[in-house]
Amino acid sequence: MIFLCWGAQARRDLPRASVLAMLLLLCALPLPSVAHAEHVRDLAAIQGVRSNPLIGYGLVVGLDRSGDQTTQTPFTIQTLQTMLQQLGITLPPGTNPMLSNVAAVMVTATLPPFAQPGQTLDVTVSSMGNAKSLRGGTLLMTPLKGSDGLTYAVAQGNILVAGAGAAQGGSKVQINHLAAGRIPDGANVERGIPTPFLQGDRIRLELNASDFATATAVEEAINAKLGEGTAMARDGRVIEVKVPAAANDRVRFVGEMENIDVTTIEPVARVVINARTGSIVMNRTVTLEPAAVAHGNLSVTITSTPIVSQPGPLSSGQTVVTEKTDIAIKQEGGTLMHLPAATNLADLVKALNALGANPGDLVAILQALKASGALHADLEVI
Repeated sequence: MIFLCWGAQARRDLPRASVLAMLLLLCALPLPSVAHAEHVRDLAAIQGVRSNPLIGYGLVVGLDRSGDQTTQTPFTIQTLQTMLQQLGITLPPGTNPMLSNVAAVMVTATLPPFAQPGQTLDVTVSSMGNAKSLRGGTLLMTPLKGSDGLTYAVAQGNILVAGAGAAQGGSKVQINHLAAGRIPDGANVERGIPTPFLQGDRIRLELNASDFATATAVEEAINAKLGEGTAMARDGRVIEVKVPAAANDRVRFVGEMENIDVTTIEPVARVVINARTGSIVMNRTVTLEPAAVAHGNLSVTITSTPIVSQPGPLSSGQTVVTEKTDIAIKQEGGTLMHLPAATNLADLVKALNALGANPGDLVAILQALKASGALHADLEVI
């Protein structure tokens, strides 16, 4: 919006026609568009500074007769016997305890970057046997190991299960999933993982998605804010950044760098199709050229009817049950429909909805539009 102000003398001096011409000229000028920007931390991550998965195997005790059935999960008994031996308790030979209150579980957690000994982690506990529920159970001390086989945390605590269930006389009622739960702050970190953050005089930023235009934009934004030559794009994914040598200066520098605004680059036009569920997702840069589409539905119906053949009286024949199968094929006519050009996502959605096709058929239509050159987007099937 543009505001014009003149004094009284100026209004008298300027002819009315000149004022009107100036207003029309200003209205004809295009208004500057507001550029959408994202922070560097939303576009890239520091190479080597990442989380690490942890895994462990343990036992959950204190269940209300909802644990593993020992006849089908012998590893639960073996684990319990081994644990009791480590505690100085030896079971008599031939003992086969009924462990309906015990369940074997897998324990998983994520070790964040820069984690130090004494820090707590949330853990997820999942049944690996045939336990009916872990509700009310307690996880016994379980070492959590990384991919190198070293123990990085130890988990133990009461399990929280967001669900409930009951069964009696063959009837069963269940709310949510009962075979898995979480323990907030259930693990203590015993060992940290070193990162290359403080090594050398440079760090590397890795873009979340490889794109030369985005890499160039990030490089220019960092250099404009922190000084020319600070950042250098190595390829379409990695940007190398000079950082201070002192640890506290480096942390402050990276914090300032991650908050730098980068003008958003238009993403690559892409249509993502989930082949299992039929879900279709497309971004805002997908466009459609004028095209004509004809689509018809083909349905095949198979009906099986049992027929009983009875033998005659006083005969030695037997009753035979056979099936009569009827197959019907129906194909609905497809009308040739014109799809107008769609330069934005809203127009594209309207054009595709006009076809009246279900998601499964829409996948085939999008593939055909792509093959014909009318759909300007990359198709990705997941």
